Amino acid sequence: MTQAARVALVTGAARGIGAAIAERLAADGCDIAVMDLDAVTCGDTVARIEAQGRRAVAVAVDVADEASVQTAVMAAEAALGPPAVLVNNAGVLREKTLPKMTLDDWQVVQDVNLRGAFLMCRAVQPAMRRLGHGRIVNLASIAALGAYGQANYAAAKAGLIGLTKTLALEMGKSGITANVVAPGFVVTPMTAAVAERLGVTFEAMIADVVRDIPVGRPGQPEDIANAVAFFADARSGFISGQVLFAAGGPRG
Repeated sequence: MTQAARVALVTGAARGIGAAIAERLAADGCDIAVMDLDAVTCGDTVARIEAQGRRAVAVAVDVADEASVQTAVMAAEAALGPPAVLVNNAGVLREKTLPKMTLDDWQVVQDVNLRGAFLMCRAVQPAMRRLGHGRIVNLASIAALGAYGQANYAAAKAGLIGLTKTLALEMGKSGITANVVAPGFVVTPMTAAVAERLGVTFEAMIADVVRDIPVGRPGQPEDIANAVAFFADARSGFISGQVLFAAGGPRG
């Protein structure tokens, strides 16, 4: 299968890491379903992809909702064709230490980060099996190794790694690979919002984090997009069930 023939679905693609991934995959020859909660917010990403000469469509999806996922995947396929690439990037944070964490704080993070990836994978796999080719890339985090004040997020991201390794075992004979990119600290609207909630400037947060990053700088969305592009490439068919920590130094 040639790169030009591939259709990629990217969740959480309205901004930040998801937008960078969508644009990088477009540069690699994919047509892109830009998926997020509100299709209107995907407009800028769609426009940048179309400026590259690729097809793109904005698709609204609540990844935690089974019916929404099914509708969105069908809409993307109707507009662009069967998906050969799925990138599960949609995610949320609700930071609290265990004594302060409510059941709702726990469940919302599980629903979006883990349940959402499961639902998306399940929804695209029939088309990938028909194609005899598929690339699933799930976005975890270094938080999967443990993160203070993020028991919900860490558990969801660790679960995502287990899900991905199992998909690699179950789907390999159909030509479908499943891999994980686990980012470290990346400069995005989400991490900026964390600084705001903590009552510190984003610049101060970055300076503090960078002291523990061997390469001496924070990650940028493009760094993560490059890692995803490697796993998503049609030539990466012998690599499956792997976790790549894109964190500026060794992890795990």
